[in-house]
Amino acid sequence: MATVTYDRVTCQYPGADSPSVSDLDLEIADGEFLVLVGPSGCGKSTTLRMLAGLEDVTRGSIRIGERDVTDVDPRDRDIAMVFQNYALYPHMTVAENMGFALKIAKVPANERRRQVEEAAKILDLSEFLDRKPKALSGGQRQRVAMGRAIVRSPQVFLMDEPLSNLDAKLRVQTRTQIASLTRKLGVTTVYVTHDQTEAMTMGDRVAVLKDGLLMQVDTPAELYDHPANEFVAGFIGSPAMNLFRATPDNDGVLQLGSTKIRLTEDQRAAVTGNEVTIGIRPEDLKVGEEGQGLPISVDVVEELGADAYLYGALAPVTMANQIVTTHSSAVEAETSEEEASSANTIVVRTAGRSRVASGETVWAAPAPNRIHLFDTASGARLPDQRSAQD
Repeated sequence: MATVTYDRVTCQYPGADSPSVSDLDLEIADGEFLVLVGPSGCGKSTTLRMLAGLEDVTRGSIRIGERDVTDVDPRDRDIAMVFQNYALYPHMTVAENMGFALKIAKVPANERRRQVEEAAKILDLSEFLDRKPKALSGGQRQRVAMGRAIVRSPQVFLMDEPLSNLDAKLRVQTRTQIASLTRKLGVTTVYVTHDQTEAMTMGDRVAVLKDGLLMQVDTPAELYDHPANEFVAGFIGSPAMNLFRATPDNDGVLQLGSTKIRLTEDQRAAVTGNEVTIGIRPEDLKVGEEGQGLPISVDVVEELGADAYLYGALAPVTMANQIVTTHSSAVEAETSEEEASSANTIVVRTAGRSRVASGETVWAAPAPNRIHLFDTASGARLPDQRSAQD
């Protein structure tokens, strides 16, 4: 087991206009399960592949423990990688697949079999050791790939979207098994996914990347409750955080429907433009009395049993200063008409068996102590989030 350190690491492919990963500073603790997450093209797979030695580092260095492995051959880095397509040998049995690296390392057959059987027991694969991969389900094949990594007893596990080929139910089951297994083994693990639900449920910490830059690295709870910027706020959470634009008046007061939010002096000083972005999680919008909060014209009611989600848009209002705009930082400037419509959607989480029907207008007020404020121009979170409510 060992720590992993990215020390101002940059990777720029030949002919590329900009780096895929820029000045990455990241420390992964011994035995930690760290998840790299972000939208397509954010640099998360490149970050993993540099650690594996499959991509060259343009600048900076990578260390495993105290050893600089920046220019070390992949096979000499003492890492094991699990790919999304399993990468199993179809002509070999499960036991042969799991023990192949040991065979190459000239481990005696008896010892090899012992280690394979031990790993198979951990992964509930003992009864499948004599089968070929084609006779296994997707989840079983992924566990074989995990077993092949385990028997090597590496310092670091690397996993590149290992669950993306599984169906939804099996994905949930397998991610629980992987998280439990890696913690039991105590091996440092770096896990790449585009699915932020996977990231939040599996990681000890989660690193959010965008355009090759590290946006924030923290525990899942901290990412959810204290996003460092507007991008993280819009990306983390399912459904995503509702984001609204508003312009403070001369007294530093923001108007969100019937709700007034007074900025502190520190917050006012941190605003670099004319607007502030107000973020509210779906569960922090409470349906209440007419005239209280925001008027929302409901388009879809999604019943999930214990919970229900109301999807809609701001309804027209006649009261002065109550018109605000919605915005989603997770959607980039170049969007289709359908995507732009999605960016303006407001989501409210309510109790299950909601009596609200599509086409109705409801009023939802934000929980005063659960409002997130960001500088619209820079996207940065405003300091001292304790906003005084009028």
